[in-house]
Amino acid sequence: MLTNPDADEASHTERVMSTALEQLESAALSLARSGPIKERLAEAYRNHLALVNAEELPAALHAEFRACHDALTRERPLRGEDAVRATVRKMSSQQADEVACCVVRLFAAMAREAAAETAVARPEVLDAALTNGSGGANGSAGANGSTGANGSAGANGSAGARVLRKGVSQVIELCAAEA
Repeated sequence: MLTNPDADEASHTERVMSTALEQLESAALSLARSGPIKERLAEAYRNHLALVNAEELPAALHAEFRACHDALTRERPLRGEDAVRATVRKMSSQQADEVACCVVRLFAAMAREAAAETAVARPEVLDAALTNGSGGANGSAGANGSTGANGSAGANGSAGARVLRKGVSQVIELCAAEA
């Protein structure tokens, strides 16, 4: 029987564990889908969060990740279910919402960390990401003519203060652009 080595390699690649950032992104996307929050939360944990090794995360995120993990596995399962199903079953919708928010915050923090690491290696990426095209690295105004967060160019023609906070959608776009 003839096999396609490229196809075998591609299927193997799909089984390789993703990075913590990719797993957190997938978990956040699972939570963004339609359906009951408890089902989405259990699916996000089983398919993505359970695969994250806390040691792959920045030290500042270890405690929050462990708290999230513990919040999803704290209950003793009944026969035929796992700890996640038992825990989610006993959660109120508000508790499930809070844990889901924790997952999204973890992803956003991890994405910011990855962007910062990339910026250290490639400063032009950070400049473009932070300014969204307004006030480029050369000190000129961006394509939309704005000059910076304070609305005026600095004394040396620089763009002025830059805002480092990004929304989740902007973080996702930045990560997608990097890939």
